[in-house]
Amino acid sequence: MRGQTRQQQGYCVISIFRFLSRLPLAWLHALGAALGWLAWLLSPTYRRHLNENMTLALGADGARRHRAAAIAGAGRMMLELPKIWLNPLADAVARVDRVSGWDLVEAARREGRGIVFLTPHLGCFEITAQYLSTHFPISVLYRAPRQDWLQQMILAGRAREQLHLAAADLAGVRTLLKALKRGEAVGMLPDQAPKVGEGRWLDFFGKPAYTMTLAARLTESGAAVLLCWGERLPGGAGYHFRLQAPTRALVGNTEERAQIINHEIEDLIRQCPGQYLWGYNRYKQPAGAEAPPDRRDAPAP
Repeated sequence: MRGQTRQQQGYCVISIFRFLSRLPLAWLHALGAALGWLAWLLSPTYRRHLNENMTLALGADGARRHRAAAIAGAGRMMLELPKIWLNPLADAVARVDRVSGWDLVEAARREGRGIVFLTPHLGCFEITAQYLSTHFPISVLYRAPRQDWLQQMILAGRAREQLHLAAADLAGVRTLLKALKRGEAVGMLPDQAPKVGEGRWLDFFGKPAYTMTLAARLTESGAAVLLCWGERLPGGAGYHFRLQAPTRALVGNTEERAQIINHEIEDLIRQCPGQYLWGYNRYKQPAGAEAPPDRRDAPAP
């Protein structure tokens, strides 16, 4: 009975997503802004995560300046998904109004190198791989959700002709490494909290965050590394696809490289803090993981 209820709920959400996918992007961003504020008002846990994370990274003044934009941006991120997932690829990428830094991609491809694209939870991160797949094959790391209906919708929306999904497991890692050896591209969210055993406690905006090491391991392959994100333009005008090279040399062992990537992501977020997903629980402790360094010696409550 419970399974049937969940299935019915899934069908209902899919129907809503299909309806939303037909609306203009400007409408979706306007509705999304309202949804973001509703989530802010109704969820004390979400408010706490957003406030704490913003204040930690930006200071109290910076958090106040960008809080309203971040609240609205989180809602826009949710409601723009149907437009990207449930429409033909050509329609989705047509929302990219301009591109900066494409010369970096062309330079890497001229050298025959694979490319590791690192896209944090900044702006419209779903549009990046979709756009890149219109130029060359790209394999993207993907962690399956628990809900079957959401799994099917994500597979339908993300799996395009040249966009391949690699599961977040050992087989998926092999898929990414093979793609890089062929001189192809791979992509991932480097600020996504990994499962226990897949990360290290590293500094992120001055606080230990359980950080994936896979991105750092892939940089050891000799592939080019590019940071990218889709900046939302005002009024639902589309996206500005931004690409840039790391400002620091990615050297050292895997843990050192992962720490450098964290600092690069921090710099990227500071470019447009109002479009980062600050409510994401970036500092959570995965089940079974050792406590972060700043809590190991804390007295028991």
